[in-house]
Amino acid sequence: MLLSVYRGGLKFLCPEPPGVSLSEPETCDHLAGHWRIYQLKYGHRFSADDVLTAWTAVRALPTARRLLDLGCGIGSVGFLTLWRLGPEARLTAVEVQPVSLALAQRTVALNGIAHRVELHQGDLRELQLPGQFELITGSPPYFPVGKALVSPHPQRAAARMELHGDVRDYCRAAARHLDPSGRFVFVHTSGDQRCEEAIALAGMRLLARQEVVVRPGRSPLIALFTCAFEGERVDPAPFVMRDAGNRWTEQYLAMRREMGTVLEAR
Repeated sequence: MLLSVYRGGLKFLCPEPPGVSLSEPETCDHLAGHWRIYQLKYGHRFSADDVLTAWTAVRALPTARRLLDLGCGIGSVGFLTLWRLGPEARLTAVEVQPVSLALAQRTVALNGIAHRVELHQGDLRELQLPGQFELITGSPPYFPVGKALVSPHPQRAAARMELHGDVRDYCRAAARHLDPSGRFVFVHTSGDQRCEEAIALAGMRLLARQEVVVRPGRSPLIALFTCAFEGERVDPAPFVMRDAGNRWTEQYLAMRREMGTVLEAR
């Protein structure tokens, strides 16, 4: 059976996995290459932050084959990383919210990658997986409870607010499961001082911190962190998304081409 979904006035036909019923509107959107991803129309949706995180992870360890995505949500960071690293890579992903994990399961079935993906429902703060992973990714929620408006949509609220752990919990979980020569990459708000403290408290080193700015002269909103157990820190220049004329920069366009994603209209 095919599921008809709409985005921007366009109709997409996507295979509907058997035994799945829709409780609220969904969309089936392009992710990378020929892969598509299921998202709730009014819930948490993947963003440029996710693409940048996956891009940073791939560049941090392009030979990685054993991948772990912490707090994977609908799976966008993990799936993008898996797509770029090629058919030999394998992904394990952990998510606490059943609705997000169900969407990730549907995406796995849709793209025919069940042999490459292992999904777990659970709290990353209690996570104990066998083996170690060469490349770990994470996109911790950006805001402590009480510091920002909580969305009335529970899935969006948990993705934005620290309802199931914060950056310190992500760093501790990553350190427990990281290969001695592996890399942990995550994204967070640029101004949160807890990020570098969390890395050190987990026994890791910060190898690179890249600020992301919307346009030249603007203050950075987010930063991309690359961590490991050993190595020296070298921070790349800020990543600039748009130029002074509000056009996508070549840096941003090249990143999107490298990750196989489709650009929206400027």
